[in-house]
Amino acid sequence: MEIFKNIRLNIGRSTLRKRVAATGRKFNYSSFNHARKIVIIWDATNTEEFSYLSKFHQKMLERKVSVEILGYYEGKNLPDQLTAVRYLSLIRRKELNFFYIPVSPEAIDFVKRDFDILIDINFRKIFPLTYISFLSRSGIKVGLFDSKPGDTPFDLMIELKGQVSVENFLIQSVQYLEMINNEKLITTN
Repeated sequence: MEIFKNIRLNIGRSTLRKRVAATGRKFNYSSFNHARKIVIIWDATNTEEFSYLSKFHQKMLERKVSVEILGYYEGKNLPDQLTAVRYLSLIRRKELNFFYIPVSPEAIDFVKRDFDILIDINFRKIFPLTYISFLSRSGIKVGLFDSKPGDTPFDLMIELKGQVSVENFLIQSVQYLEMINNEKLITTN
């Protein structure tokens, strides 16, 4: 059964590579002060992490930056704390096609939208979330350091020493994004 799952995942990855090659995304970032829309891609396996995301959302609202979260939740029943939150959309297993590609309207919408910043909190590299991160048209994409940078969609990778936590990763992401100040906007292919 595991072999069959791996074959399906490999076909999904192949489809992703073809779609990434066909997109013409451009890096587009000048400074954190100019950011108005952030999307967070979140592995919702550990629902207790949502409290950190909620605090981050509130902090960004104070800075007049909107934050939307797209997560993947494998469980059958959503926990109460994840329902009726306007800035949170969750993809469920039933919203994936045979090759684990997200097909929900929310996922398709997120891929098409222009966000200033994408912050990827998909530390376990769950394929449906990786798929969305790769295809997103966000100006800059931030994620956890990977020794194989060609295998990630990230423009900025952050390496954390010790235990990796959502709270620390969000703090570090903002800290590094604030350091980048390129008022003369550079865009590259």
